[in-house]
Parts: sequence; C-alpha cells; structure tokens
Amino acid sequence: MEYEYLSVAIASGRADVVPRWAARAMRDVADGRRCLRAAVHPLGFTCLPVVREGHYGVCVHVWLPGQPRAKPTTSQVHAHSWDLVSYVLFGRLSNELPVVADTEAAHPRARRVLEVRSSGNTDDIVPTTRLVRCETGQTELAVRDDVYTVKAGTFHSSVAHGGAATVALGVMMPGGTDLSLGDPGAGTHRVRRTRLGARPTQDIARQVAGDLSLRDQQRADRGG
Repeated sequence: MEYEYLSVAIASGRADVVPRWAARAMRDVADGRRCLRAAVHPLGFTCLPVVREGHYGVCVHVWLPGQPRAKPTTSQVHAHSWDLVSYVLFGRLSNELPVVADTEAAHPRARRVLEVRSSGNTDDIVPTTRLVRCETGQTELAVRDDVYTVKAGTFHSSVAHGGAATVALGVMMPGGTDLSLGDPGAGTHRVRRTRLGARPTQDIARQVAGDLSLRDQQRADRGG
C-alpha cells in the first residue's frame, strides 16, 4: 500500500524516499503508464490524485506559473475532514493557522462557517448557523524537504510563494466534515471542479518530474 509505505517512511525519519517516489509517479503519469486526470482545485493549486486506497489517499499538489486557476467562492481558510501530512518537494509555502472563534453577526470580521459536501467533481457549499471571527495566528514556513501536519478540523490556509509542489497524505477521520469560511450572507451553491485532459495532466506531471530531477542534480553538484 503506497500510503502506508510513505507514511511509515516519514514517521521513521526516512522522508527522503518521498521525492524519489514522487519522481517515479510523475514520470509514470507523464509517460501514460499511470492514468489519472488532474483537478483544478478551488484553493488555487492543481491536484494529481495518485493514490486512492479506501480512507487513505496520496496526492501531488502543484502550484506552477501559468497553470489553470479556479475562481473561488469561499475564502482560502478551510478545515479538512482528514488528517494531512504534507512533504514539500520544491518551492516555499506558508501554512497559516488563524485563530478562529465564535462571534456575533454584528462583528465587522464575522465569517460564516460553510460545509463543503464533495461528490466526484462537484462541491455543494452549504452555510451553517455558525459565525466566527478569523484573526491572524501562527504562520509556518515550509521549504524543500520539510514536512508539516494539519489535524482534521483545524482551520488553516496554504500560500505558495512562486512555483511549488507537495506530496499530500490524507486519512479520513470518522464523522469529519470539510469546512470553509465565507461571507456572512453566503448561500447554498454548487461548484464544479475542472478536470484536465490527458495531455495537460501529463504536461504538469512532466514539469514536476523535471523540477525534481533538477533538484537532485543540484544536490549532487553540492556533494550532498
């Protein structure tokens, strides 16, 4: 099971296997040996869903100049229904952990908590009765070879500084709900995620594989 292989490697201090696994997986996608379609995610990245094993999943998340973008209908602040372990393949990301607390509708920074109910390529965004305020909190900077974790139910946002890619390991938590923050008056609406065709998916995978080869060459040149 690929999820278990990567998860155990990270937990045991052998995280260096992750970029090698990612390079092989991306070459397989680029050459058509592993068939998948990348999805344009509303939160600003492109997701290549490499592994789906029941409640476990492994995706490569990519932020690249010129890639297709979705128009978000919520804020970037969200909470997963699953535990996340993320390994940075290349680039720099800020993982922002705001302070979120219940509030009244009259508060100038009030935000509505929204449920995100996903099925296939469709997200149904459903407002809850909960209003919160979102204040600046801790920011973690993650760079190449860093690993960061986000527990299910933790509000956060990830911001890439230029081109970046991560391997994201997720395991669903029983009873968990995907959440996002939006305008207080946000109503129920549906968002359809764009799936890229075979050729654009292969092009993205080829670029990621190329960037990983470049970083390996740079490391070899430094003697590391």
